[in-house]
Amino acid sequence: MNKLIREELNEQGESVYKMATFDINVLARATGGLAPTIIYLHNDQDITDEIRALRFHYENPASFIEDYPAFQAMLYQKEQQAINDLYESFSIKPKNMSTGKQILWSFGVMFIIIIPFMIAAFILK
Repeated sequence: MNKLIREELNEQGESVYKMATFDINVLARATGGLAPTIIYLHNDQDITDEIRALRFHYENPASFIEDYPAFQAMLYQKEQQAINDLYESFSIKPKNMSTGKQILWSFGVMFIIIIPFMIAAFILK
């Protein structure tokens, strides 16, 4: 039995399965490959293996866990935020700028990148 799942009795006295917690932190880390590594933590303990076992179970977890769709939606949102935070930390885009200044910054960076090619094309003519 996965420690993320708990068994409860519903109003009819039937045994049902529910997620034990929704208090999960998601971290994304770059480990040298193209895709980031996602780590799941609960109370500062790594529960990545439990999440994977649940997701890759041969039977669809939504068929026997009542609140699994809400859990999955919550995880998806936290995964997207963790990946965005990771990529934002790699970005050379300056932070705390207005949209107009960010556009000017992008054109400035493109211009700096294109200058060596323009010089090389001028010299080679």
